[in-house]
Amino acid sequence: MTIAQSLATFVVRSSFDDLTMAEKQQLKICILDSLGCAIGALDGEPIRFIRQHIFDFGGGGHSTLIGGGRTSPDRAAFYNSALTRYLDFNDFYLAKGESCHPSDNLGPVLAALEYSGGDGKDLMTALAVAYQVQARISDEAPVRAKGFDHTTQGSYAVAAGVSKALRLDVKRTTNAIALSGTPFNALRVTRTGALSHWKGLAYPNTAFSCTHATFLAMRGITGPPEVFEGNKGFMHSIAGQFHVDWATEKFDRVNRIEVKKYNAEGHSQQTVEGVLELQQAHGFSGSDIDKIDIETFDVAFSIIGGGEEGDKTIVRNKEEADHSLHYMVAVALLDGNIMPEQYEDDRIVRPDVQDLLKRVFVQPNRSYSDRFPDEMVTLIKITLKSGMFFVIEKTGYEGFHASPMKWETVVQKFKALANPYCDRNVQDKIISSVKHIETISVKEFIFPLTQVTVPD
Repeated sequence: MTIAQSLATFVVRSSFDDLTMAEKQQLKICILDSLGCAIGALDGEPIRFIRQHIFDFGGGGHSTLIGGGRTSPDRAAFYNSALTRYLDFNDFYLAKGESCHPSDNLGPVLAALEYSGGDGKDLMTALAVAYQVQARISDEAPVRAKGFDHTTQGSYAVAAGVSKALRLDVKRTTNAIALSGTPFNALRVTRTGALSHWKGLAYPNTAFSCTHATFLAMRGITGPPEVFEGNKGFMHSIAGQFHVDWATEKFDRVNRIEVKKYNAEGHSQQTVEGVLELQQAHGFSGSDIDKIDIETFDVAFSIIGGGEEGDKTIVRNKEEADHSLHYMVAVALLDGNIMPEQYEDDRIVRPDVQDLLKRVFVQPNRSYSDRFPDEMVTLIKITLKSGMFFVIEKTGYEGFHASPMKWETVVQKFKALANPYCDRNVQDKIISSVKHIETISVKEFIFPLTQVTVPD
């Protein structure tokens, strides 16, 4: 049996009954969180471009766009995944060498399930499959250090989740995995140097391409069966040797999903919470600060702290701002929070934040790196112009898997993001549909999402 066949067997045998009560509740939290992020992104610049693109090119009306309109499943996967991702406020998973955003898979899974006519249990199961596959390949086969993007592992997750949603057998699921994994090995330059719209669209493009590939497999198109272990395959060309025993896999990684408290890159969450706790405890303002010294784990330093992925004191647009620890800490201290409005163009370029971010200094700490990903350790020292200083060490935040976010807190986050785009009645319908998702059809689940107002 090839590795792809073994993975496909895991996908096919998985069922709703395999999920524990805790995993079901966490999935509901992740779904509501993802929908809030998606609705809150409806006015994003690239989102408007994509919506026009979809309407210009059309496609079969099998799947629904959040905010109304119908298109082909692959285009719906692209659009709805782009919505979930744009704010960079959606959930994430921490692995030693490869963090990722499993909620990126909601768009393709939902589009495929609407096509196949599934129900809420099917949605939760297919999404759990995608979450587990992406997390486990990220655990065992990280590719960031070799110059590839985390969407590379995502190709297999989309194929697995969409195959489950379409109820494909082992043969067709194997081909979907092969067809998705072979062509879509993305470059990490997506997230280094000068950042662009593509940072938020890389996974939506994976969702589009791999949904398309899975539908081809559904029709009978075949792919290289040894996509993982074969000559010039994933292991040989990119990842190196690794092993996942798909015969014994469960859904345990679902309970290690991190939900964001702040609209900030995942590895920054505990740091943002820490600086705000210091500010609330001691009452200083952003203008009182002389400098901010931060020690953190190597992954945070590399991605958002000015390490291997570029200077994070150069911040000119949203994409650079939400991947700069310097900016996120500075704007949090000046504004008291980080929400989508902190990434408006006129906020990013304002002198107060541009000055303060240049007085943020980030260094890696090896002992903190050794404790990652079980802990997210950060030491923060804020020195005031008066000479006074305050120190705090954080090992996590509210929403980290060691201190999970409560349903009520996620509801508050959802409402804050959805308020500009739908009234209280629509919000309550969406919240209720997620809370009771296992009792309704996917059609019923989707309907209130069509009542959200898309800005002109």
